[in-house]
Amino acid sequence: MTAKLSVEEKAIIEYVESGRAISIENVEEEKSRYTQIARSQMSKKKAISIRLLESDIERIKAKSLSQGLPYQTLISSLIHQYANGKIKLDT
Repeated sequence: MTAKLSVEEKAIIEYVESGRAISIENVEEEKSRYTQIARSQMSKKKAISIRLLESDIERIKAKSLSQGLPYQTLISSLIHQYANGKIKLDT
């Protein structure tokens, strides 16, 4: 199976394969620095306030209890999955 590449990914591959890319002297330090940047960006959270139907909250609490996790974690997970295209809404 061949992965579908974005325009940016194709440009990166072309750049590396062309031989124009060169390694830097402190590659391990840079890898560590960019790993830290990525981790900090992925872990940033922001509190929001939304209004939900009480009946929906109760259903979500019941489902989260059966999953063994806090209901706010379940809501966050659902939003994260939707934002990343892993789940779709029925329209």
